[in-house]
Amino acid sequence: MSSAKRFQVTFDCREPERVARFWCEVLGYVVSPPPAGFATWDDFDRSRPPEDRGSWFACSDPTEVGPRLFFQRVPEGKVVKNRVHLDVRVATGLVGEERLAALEAECARLTALGAVRERLLYDGTDACIGMLDIEGNEFCLD
Repeated sequence: MSSAKRFQVTFDCREPERVARFWCEVLGYVVSPPPAGFATWDDFDRSRPPEDRGSWFACSDPTEVGPRLFFQRVPEGKVVKNRVHLDVRVATGLVGEERLAALEAECARLTALGAVRERLLYDGTDACIGMLDIEGNEFCLD
């Protein structure tokens, strides 16, 4: 019996390249190489019909440990809460004020990139910050 070892996370969005580049900054990812046979993403896009240009983009973990992220253009906007979201682990092993300070520092960095802070959950020991990416997708700083 075999089991999946690798996976990618797919985002539906309006502007795939813009959202991909945001997540590259959040996670320290890099833009994935363009499809086989193309030197650049621009070369790839120019080979496609005008209505398909910019319809998808991808980024990946340069260490190849984390999943590839794939962003595909869809016509509809986001209308309901995500059923799945990413937890960006920035304060693993920290508790109390030290944890809160690490989360707040990362929140400030991501807010400067266009993310939106939604709420802080803090009980004096454990904490997380709920946020929205640049197209309104929920994620947490954990």
